[in-house]
Amino acid sequence: MKIGNITFPKYPVFLAPMEDVTDISFRLICKNFGADMVYTEFISSDALIRNIKQTEKKLTISEDERPVTIQIYGRDPEAMVEAAKICEEANPDIIDINFGCPVKKVAGKGAGSGMLRTPELMLDITQQVVKAVNIPVTVKTRLGWDNDSKIIVSLAEQLQDCGIQALTIHGRTRAQMYTGEADWSLIGEVKNNPRMHIPIIGNGDVNSPQVCKQRFDDTGVDAVMIGRACFGSPWIFREVKHYLETGELLPKENFQWYLDVLKHQVLQSIELIDETRGILHIRRHLAASPLFKGIPDFKPTRIA
Repeated sequence: MKIGNITFPKYPVFLAPMEDVTDISFRLICKNFGADMVYTEFISSDALIRNIKQTEKKLTISEDERPVTIQIYGRDPEAMVEAAKICEEANPDIIDINFGCPVKKVAGKGAGSGMLRTPELMLDITQQVVKAVNIPVTVKTRLGWDNDSKIIVSLAEQLQDCGIQALTIHGRTRAQMYTGEADWSLIGEVKNNPRMHIPIIGNGDVNSPQVCKQRFDDTGVDAVMIGRACFGSPWIFREVKHYLETGELLPKENFQWYLDVLKHQVLQSIELIDETRGILHIRRHLAASPLFKGIPDFKPTRIA
């Protein structure tokens, strides 16, 4: 599989963009565990063109995490074009447009998955961004706004016609948020549409090596993207990649090994972000980690 000039191995597995999760320290951790491509937190085009410092910090990338994708979102075509140009100056490998975020503060304003209600505007933004930059542009979106408007099959063709070089599909509608189960059948339908020639990346409920392999086998997708399952468990990429390559599950490490990984993540967050924000970020990861669940009286410490 290729996106632009980037060639990926068989069964590529990507780290999904997640707000307040995929900061530079976490991306490097996941990369070291085998993620074939990593994505930044999503970046507001409006905030970026207004030179908001906290937003600009999200543009920081490391040579050690390549290939790396910067993801932007918004609903104003001019702002999106200007933001894409600013992102290009940060020298990522790819720019991704977020048409999938379901949270109210984004979708409720018509951005993210809110764009699924205005597909004409979505296509206009996509086409303009593709023309504005000299690096590959990709899109991440959902099946549709709700169960009565699952437009992804036709939308995928239209986005491809706009010039994107890959499409990531989360197997839920916006109305579902993160409830229920991801529907990979429509992702497979897009992948197996004879008119589609760009890589299709599947996303949604990939939480184990076995599930990841099953998604590849059932749908034929070109890559799989892991999101919430790696939150607090970055080693899932190591486990998944090993299973995809060998068909065998890695034996579990001892508790201290996992603890050392998270300790390293704490120190790296402080070093690469700053002490205050780094600690805030890592607290979320520690609270989400399954490593500490079931330990008596651990909850107060875990969320402190």
